Amino acid sequence: MNELTSAVLMEADLTATPRPLHQPWQWCVGSGHATLALRADWQIHLAQAHRDLGFRYVRFHGILSDDMGTLVCQDEQPLYSFLNADRIVDFLLSIGMKPVVELSFMPRMLSSGNDTVFHYQANVTPPKSMDAWGVLVERLVSHWVARYGIDEVAQWPFECWNEPNLKAFWTGDQATYFAMYRATAAALKGVDERLQIGGPVSSDNAWLGDFTNFCATAEVPFDFVSTHFYPTDPFGAIDADTITQLEHSPPGAMRQHALEARAVAGKVPLYYTEWSISSNPRDYFHDRSFAAAFAVRIVMSVDEIVDGYSYWTFSDIFEENYFPSAPFHGGFGMMNLYGVPKPIYRAFQMIKALGDKQADVAGTHPTVAVWVGADSEALVSHAVLINQALPRHAIASEHVRLRLGHHPGRAVRAVTISRIDADHANPEHAWQSMGAPAYPSPTQVAALMSASQTVAEPVAFHNADNEVCVDVTLAPQSVNQISIEWMQI
Repeated sequence: MNELTSAVLMEADLTATPRPLHQPWQWCVGSGHATLALRADWQIHLAQAHRDLGFRYVRFHGILSDDMGTLVCQDEQPLYSFLNADRIVDFLLSIGMKPVVELSFMPRMLSSGNDTVFHYQANVTPPKSMDAWGVLVERLVSHWVARYGIDEVAQWPFECWNEPNLKAFWTGDQATYFAMYRATAAALKGVDERLQIGGPVSSDNAWLGDFTNFCATAEVPFDFVSTHFYPTDPFGAIDADTITQLEHSPPGAMRQHALEARAVAGKVPLYYTEWSISSNPRDYFHDRSFAAAFAVRIVMSVDEIVDGYSYWTFSDIFEENYFPSAPFHGGFGMMNLYGVPKPIYRAFQMIKALGDKQADVAGTHPTVAVWVGADSEALVSHAVLINQALPRHAIASEHVRLRLGHHPGRAVRAVTISRIDADHANPEHAWQSMGAPAYPSPTQVAALMSASQTVAEPVAFHNADNEVCVDVTLAPQSVNQISIEWMQI
């Protein structure tokens, strides 16, 4: 086989001892607002994502907000109602998932002010009584322990609030947040010591050292550290130009922030309970192959650092500023409003197929990266290849030669490639080609589903001397899966 001109050479030895592949992104996925979990289409989308991608937990805002009815005022007396919260948990358990419980936002009856966020008017003020807040937490959690059993509820991480370092989400100061965290931890541990509580659930890796120092000094327990980070975080408002933000985002920023957080967390679990390729909820990148390639690079860069990495969000059924209706509008979701998988969804399917072991890959390139699954018992081996660069950075189609050493008792039966790029697995393009219907018909939705699929195409290969070579061309901003089917000889 002749060498390709200026080919990128990537090599791995499948006979060598593999390294673990942890896949922490499967731990959890985000949603928007608790009441959405009562919708039939939300439930259908989550069940599909659980089946296809293996998510184990889901996290959302507002389980304590007035629209959930968890605590409301009736005849100037507190009325606790856990029916809606139970309905959500019942559904999650029925499909084999669990909640990451974000204890937010403030019931109006307990609030110290009228400041709100989002169109559903979530109250973001501290409680006027820490004791009353503790009673609410204790009653809710005691109810769940009685309903589901401590062995079940002890598996649910409880977070105190959401991004209290941002004024949009918390009108109090850091000391007031820490006081509320102390009350929350006391309420939970008062029910059962096995219940998990953590924080500070901050944006942009903020307050981590302050939080752990407070807990150590005040002898307040924390079972995990959680925070959020988006590559656009250092550049300010979410309405700023995402292209400009990402253009100047430092290479490896997500990994660097994860390393910094790990140094603070030490040996306790480290959870990033929100991340995405951008914090802008109206960003067309979310609908395109750029998001898929960028997300693959991010999750693989933190694989050995974090214990959980929760993508924000699994579905465009989402309503922070308004409830959208356009089938593709740049929403956070891995799936659109109709459950059509976007390129990023298909990319996570490819990563999942790598399994729990990976081979070391030799070879570097500014835009090309490769990961190879290394299950020696598998009848099919998979490799994921990306060709990715940030906006306004140089990128072009790249010829790649993947050379894999393999066991002597095997030979290659067939090699295929599946692609995610501008011309493959691109339902947004299919929608535009239809004339961008505002409300697609069932037939059109079925066509979009078909357009979202990846297609395995045969690839020529050369197999000799316990080595297989595969030559492929990778489009810009693409994710690609090479699958090698083995036969015994």
